[in-house]
Amino acid sequence: MATFRISAERFDALKKELEYLETVREREVAELIKEARSFGDLSENSEYDEAKTEQGKLYSKIAEIKNVLENAEIIEDSHDTDKVSHGATITVVEIENGEESDAEEYKIVGSQEADPMNGMLSEESPIGKALLGHEVGEIVSVEVPDGLLSFKITSIAR
Repeated sequence: MATFRISAERFDALKKELEYLETVREREVAELIKEARSFGDLSENSEYDEAKTEQGKLYSKIAEIKNVLENAEIIEDSHDTDKVSHGATITVVEIENGEESDAEEYKIVGSQEADPMNGMLSEESPIGKALLGHEVGEIVSVEVPDGLLSFKITSIAR
């Protein structure tokens, strides 16, 4: 069984979401089904079909969250600002043909929290893995589908 490396904050957020889905949202969907049943013949009742589809999605989401919570490994953020580690916010510049691009900021997080478009890099992603353990001033190269990328780490913060 796979383990999911997540922060304590993400673990708590998932527990709250699960509680909401199992209480409030489940009652809402049950009410939708009850209301749709009152419209009569279920074989031609699109409202009923939609409500049952919504119920299926809800139960799938609940099962997914339970799986993550049951197999979660809570990652403690390191307070070491000398090296890139989980929880670190780093600033890097991409180096291409000897030229440095504009600085970009990323936070290294677990795979369940990754959101590259918003600066949240998974520690399991190729770039995240490559940056782990390196210090300010180091140049890190990583092989990605588009070729080789090189980054210079300009700062590490918590």
